[in-house]
Formats: sequence, structure tokens, C-alpha cells
Amino acid sequence: MKKMLKEFKDFIATGNMVELGVAFILGLAVKAVIDSFIANVANPIIGAIFGEPNLDNVLRFTLRDGDNADPTDDSVLAIGPVLTQLISLILVGFVLFLAVKAYNKLRKPKPTVSSGPSEVDLLVEIRDLLKVRG
Repeated sequence: MKKMLKEFKDFIATGNMVELGVAFILGLAVKAVIDSFIANVANPIIGAIFGEPNLDNVLRFTLRDGDNADPTDDSVLAIGPVLTQLISLILVGFVLFLAVKAYNKLRKPKPTVSSGPSEVDLLVEIRDLLKVRG
């Protein structure tokens, strides 16, 4: 039992597990920001265009009327909620694209200033000197 607890501790303490935990928590924070953007920016724009804050009640087709007493018995083809989620997916993808692009720009190594000629330059110089000798 002690050996298994030690193995579990080693597993949890590895860098990959910690990085995964940090990534998960940051993902939740990013999700909250994106959800707020959709609710407070994108949905009002959609509301200005379509008259409703999202497309959930747009493009609804009743295929079969159910019992009048129970409206949940109706068969409804609802395309609007799918479009709402599709717009959300596109916005989430775009925000993640911008975040990864910014991260890669910050992460890109800066070019190092060489203190002398490169190996290729030295080899070319040696070759040229050998040609001159004979």
C-alpha cells in the first residue's frame, strides 16, 4: 500500500500532471471570458439584426402538433439553437486562435547575434583557399 501511495505521489508530482492541471484551470478561465463575450457582445449584435438575443427561437418548424394540454408533446425541428451553438463554436475557435497566435509570437526565440562567421562560411573560405593553393 505504501509503495502504491509513493507511486501515486510521484505521478502527481511530475511536470506533465501539473501542466495539465494548470492548462485545465486556465481553460476554465478562458471559457468564462468567452462566455461573457458571447453573452454581452455577440448576442446583442445578433439581437439587433434578428430581433432576438440569440437564434434559439428562430427557424423553428412544428412537424407534428401534440396534445393541446401538453405542448411538450409537439415534434419541433429547431434549427436556431444549432445555429446559436455554431456561432459560439466559431467565436471560441477564433479567440483560441488569437490566444495561440499571441503565445507563439511571445515564445518565438529571438535571433542570436553571431560572434563570428558560421560553419558554412568557414568551410567555403577553406575551400576557396585550397583552390588557390592548387
